[in-house]
Amino acid sequence: MIDRIQSSFSAVQHELNYQRKIWQHRKNLPILEKRDRQIIDTLNRDGIYITNLADLGIDCTAELLNAASKLLPNMGKTNYNVAQQNHPEIYIVTDIPAFYDWGRQPRLLNILENYIGLPVAYHGVHLRKDFPNESQFATLLWHRDIEDRKILKIIVYLTDVEEKHGPFEYVPLALTSKYQLNYYRIQAQINNSGGIDDKTLNQIIPKSAWKSCPGRAGTVIVADTRKLLHHGTLRTEERSTLFFAYTANPPKQPHLCTHYWDNTYPRPTVEEIAEVKVGTLSN
Repeated sequence: MIDRIQSSFSAVQHELNYQRKIWQHRKNLPILEKRDRQIIDTLNRDGIYITNLADLGIDCTAELLNAASKLLPNMGKTNYNVAQQNHPEIYIVTDIPAFYDWGRQPRLLNILENYIGLPVAYHGVHLRKDFPNESQFATLLWHRDIEDRKILKIIVYLTDVEEKHGPFEYVPLALTSKYQLNYYRIQAQINNSGGIDDKTLNQIIPKSAWKSCPGRAGTVIVADTRKLLHHGTLRTEERSTLFFAYTANPPKQPHLCTHYWDNTYPRPTVEEIAEVKVGTLSN
């Protein structure tokens, strides 16, 4: 009983400290370009903003896409059986400037800091291929990320993504507010099983209310994956993406952020990296 009281008191203290830091940092937030205020307003309202690489207009996008095009042919060479649980193939590409530099462009970091409200920790980049699956598991289950109080993932579609490729899907924030019973029903399911399958969620929030995010190659999804109940959908064809990850610096649970730069996933080989560098220099 005493331990629970102490734990609750500690949690309240941490939250108050967090809110104090947010308040103190307000005067230090970088000034946004006028065109970027809409991004912040949309993220604050919906927890998600969808655009494309051309409209976003981040420098060095050509180098980013060229580097991805050099590495993708080397991924997903196994013959996957759709009836099995096929985990994605992930390359950590945080060490490769063509990927890492795109995600740390000053304008982009200014946008993210204005949303997070604190200095930003840029954790790194995954190049990812997802494969056909018939059953839900891992990130195919509905979930919320837990690394921090606000977690921004930038997802870039490297190929056209239709329903058959398994687009990102989420439930609108208005349907999962903390002021609604749905929030607690969903959280109980996540706590019990680690995620929610489609059938279970449909009993809480009807499928007609879910929002799927198909898009052409170059689609960019900026999402607060802590706020949004989300998942990757079942697919019959593979999907190629980039994932960039950001939290406050430091995040609430830094040990959950290391997989963007540690040895959780493989890195490209020396030969593959050399090919990326040659391709970047030739542009």
